[in-house]
Amino acid sequence: MIINDSFSDIIGSLKYHHEFYSSNLKNERDILIWLPPSYEASSKRYPVVYMHDGQNLFDPRTSYSGIAWDVDKTATQLIREKKIEEIIVVGISNSKDRIEEYNLYSSKGIKYSSFLINELKRFIDENYRTKEDPLNTCTIGSSMGGLFSFQLIMKYPYVFGKAACLSNSFWINRNRVFTEPKEKFLDNLKIYIDCGTSENELIFDNMKMALILRNSGMECGRNLYYHFEKGAEHSESYWAKRLHRPLTFFFGSSKE
Repeated sequence: MIINDSFSDIIGSLKYHHEFYSSNLKNERDILIWLPPSYEASSKRYPVVYMHDGQNLFDPRTSYSGIAWDVDKTATQLIREKKIEEIIVVGISNSKDRIEEYNLYSSKGIKYSSFLINELKRFIDENYRTKEDPLNTCTIGSSMGGLFSFQLIMKYPYVFGKAACLSNSFWINRNRVFTEPKEKFLDNLKIYIDCGTSENELIFDNMKMALILRNSGMECGRNLYYHFEKGAEHSESYWAKRLHRPLTFFFGSSKE
């Protein structure tokens, strides 16, 4: 497995694990690991953020829309300003089976979650200095990736203690996803939910989920943060602008 250094226009150290193979899925994908500023010069361990649609996160040349989330720039700025602690970010590129893999209610979604937990996380924890516990393990995604991040923290709270779910496709198996929080013990979890008000097909479902989480005992500012961005649409450029919100909520002291 080849590991390459980052392109010069990406801030910080970005490692590439090309064609990372999954025995669960019988396929392969690129894995991108962004390391925090102090990583090479220290021996300490770091929280880990697992982000879906990895090819969209750092480099506009590989992004679906030609616009990247600029995760490296946002994380670096927040760290420099001491608004968050240092973190490792793991970007997981999607496959041609994205729709099925990003849905735990499908057979491929179950296999994909097994890949994340039993193959990828194990590899990351063995090869990088990570904090392995749920409170230091986060998942972030948008659209179907947001739905999947929500499903992951509901089904595997002993693995993922934090989930940022942006512009979520809660229309998938609608009745089932809305009953998930009522069946879980949510006190030790931290969840971020957001959506743009111009995402007409998604906004009301996301508002509904935020209300369900509140009614299930989650407290705004403590373990729940929801945000509905006026005029925001369904695209990487808007998700990039909002990324500081969940990162600060999860890894800093600010509760914007």
